[in-house]
Amino acid sequence: MSLSVVLGFGPAGAATARLLADQGHSVRVISKSGRSPEPGIEHVALDATDSGRLTEAARGADAIYSCAAPPYPRWASDWPPLASSIHTAAEATGAVLVMLGNLYGYGPVDGPLTEDLPLAATGPKGRVRATVWEQTRHLHEQGRIRAVEVRPSDFFGPGVTDGGHLAGRVMPRLLRGKPVSTLGDPDAPHSWSYVPDVARALVEVAGEERAWGRAWHVPTAPPRSVREMTDRLAARAGTGPVAVRGLPPAVLGIASLFSPMLRELKEIRYQFDRPFAIDASAYEAAFTVRPTPLDEQVGATVDWWRERLAASR
Repeated sequence: MSLSVVLGFGPAGAATARLLADQGHSVRVISKSGRSPEPGIEHVALDATDSGRLTEAARGADAIYSCAAPPYPRWASDWPPLASSIHTAAEATGAVLVMLGNLYGYGPVDGPLTEDLPLAATGPKGRVRATVWEQTRHLHEQGRIRAVEVRPSDFFGPGVTDGGHLAGRVMPRLLRGKPVSTLGDPDAPHSWSYVPDVARALVEVAGEERAWGRAWHVPTAPPRSVREMTDRLAARAGTGPVAVRGLPPAVLGIASLFSPMLRELKEIRYQFDRPFAIDASAYEAAFTVRPTPLDEQVGATVDWWRERLAASR
């Protein structure tokens, strides 16, 4: 039985760990807080920036799935030591390193996002994500590690809460038939990557040597605006249409004075002010994962949120 190590237990890390366990792998999840074990999954509490402890925890692994990330406001300061530790562990263990990336590194782009675009972001979050991948790829090209990066668009689906633009700020209100607010233009087409599809792509490329050494985009359903997605979610929930309001820049500016998260989101507002579409045709031409049908995504998301909110009462 092969050992897979998953760093982080957020939406993507949890989905990846459970998928691997379902496939019969022995899974070790590493996070700062740790958790009680679950079938097929061992949870280990440690700070992943401690390269010595991380390396020991990853001994014997066939693959390391890097799904951890520092707190959003501390990306610029905390990503470099985390990435350095992960690189050290991958080199010392010989495990394939599967990095969960994102689309920030490209910066503003006219037209669909493809993997051959330059990593031209100028904001601190975009630059740090671009730099982490550039360092990873350099180590791969030197033959010191074997690595691949998988890049989704914004997360959507079960398990996505405060960090999702169609999650914690939308779903509780939508399920009560209340108006929702969104960053940017609510009618701009936008790509939403379904978390189970993200996990399936991460696991698939880990076992495909021809995938290594480059980045791939997660197969994602065609882009749809926040308003259209909200309408679909409300229809599935049976709450009827709900009003969708874009946050004006002035309101966002005032709100960001009191909310560190909103303050940090100003850097990537461009992703919601105009069309933001991911092109995963290169992945789909090479591998087998395809986007889950949108109706299935919507249904699973509504059901998950209903259960979550019912359990919290």
